[in-house]
Amino acid sequence: MAYDLVVLGSGPGGYPAAIRASQLGKKVAIIEKESLGGVCLNWGCIPTKALIKSAQVYEYAKHAADYGVNVSNVSANFEGVIKRSRGVADKMSKGVQFLMKKNKIDIVMGYGKLVSPTKIEVTAADGSKQIVETKNIVIATGGRARALPTMPIDGKKILGYREAMVLPTQPKSMIICGSGAIGVEFAYVYNSMGTKVTIVEFMPRIVPVEDEDISKELEKQYKKQGMTIMTSSEVLSVDTNGKGVKARVKTASGEVVLEADLLLSAVGVVANIEGIGLEELGIKTEKGKIIVDANGQTNVAGVYAIGDCTPGQALAHVAAKEGINAAEHLSGHHPEPMDYNNIPGCTYCSPEIASVGYTEKAAKDAGYEIKVGKFPFMASGKASAAGATDGFVKVIYDAKYGEFLGCHMIGMNVTEMIAEAVVARKLETTAHEILNAIHPHPTMSEGLKEATAVAYGEAIDI
Repeated sequence: MAYDLVVLGSGPGGYPAAIRASQLGKKVAIIEKESLGGVCLNWGCIPTKALIKSAQVYEYAKHAADYGVNVSNVSANFEGVIKRSRGVADKMSKGVQFLMKKNKIDIVMGYGKLVSPTKIEVTAADGSKQIVETKNIVIATGGRARALPTMPIDGKKILGYREAMVLPTQPKSMIICGSGAIGVEFAYVYNSMGTKVTIVEFMPRIVPVEDEDISKELEKQYKKQGMTIMTSSEVLSVDTNGKGVKARVKTASGEVVLEADLLLSAVGVVANIEGIGLEELGIKTEKGKIIVDANGQTNVAGVYAIGDCTPGQALAHVAAKEGINAAEHLSGHHPEPMDYNNIPGCTYCSPEIASVGYTEKAAKDAGYEIKVGKFPFMASGKASAAGATDGFVKVIYDAKYGEFLGCHMIGMNVTEMIAEAVVARKLETTAHEILNAIHPHPTMSEGLKEATAVAYGEAIDI
């Protein structure tokens, strides 16, 4: 039986592509080698947020007295925290299973390999093989933790994100190499539960893709929380012979040896493009990614690729939209191309980070004359009432026309606030319109309007 579309991978890009194609009347199958929902639902976005929530609840309980509430004998049940996280992930994976059934999408479990533009060979766990025929293919194979030769992941003492999520016991100390989203999120979780955390970052500042002011603020907050931060530093080698790990680290002032129970390698993500038949079909790749056009099409007719295995930002919400666009395009529709300069980035450490558009440096480098406004949550009534005054909202506008160039936030719940800036930029909203849109008081979200007022010399509350 031939399908109209077969999707290779059921992550946050793959399963929306399958559902959208089904909505458009296509007969669809999805091939998955492990768990429905992919890394995001099972080992990434979702279970990490569950771990972070447990860490926050523990922190609240420890500081309950600050809110006039007496709580005694608070302790973290590490096994319980891990168990809850896995439960949340399992529930979400079952949710995808339900969606597949609801949308009449066939699930083929096994490892898929393209043997032609219309055929995929699927090898099941027991080694048996079958050929699935289709008119179109969407490759949504995602990515995995990048492994560096200086830190070979053994799953016991040198961990990737998967192992860090299901440790049997809580380590007393941990070195985290890399301070992107994965690194700083795990740093918060483990540090808040009492593990001594050291972050080693190769770049001159942590969360290096963020605006410089955000990096400075997070470093300040993390040091206040008791973490050790080492920037402009590189792990040269890791000795795992003893009880724990000994990492030889090159710093600006010379070499040091760090000792800890475990080391988490969080140095980025690499695409899963090996062994899926790309070479045999002549599908173009560059720098370890599949090359696609604005509609997600590869150079081979009828074969599309989306998500982390392509050059765009490696984010779940990017993959989802790319998947929907690909499904619409192969169904004869004309989806609006992705605007990769209006993609929000969210990091769920504490304080949270959320950003969209140009950083201050990028705006200047692009030749804009800019107006910048910064509103500290210290001046927010809602933040004070919530006991969450750390952080700020920073906005960047084009001085000439008031174009909303960028927005950068750090603080409690800012990942829930960034969508306003995304929608505003999508609608080509100007600073004048943000100022005249009434924001509710008291809320954290009025920080965006207040920061805009600062940029234009109209600030009331600071």
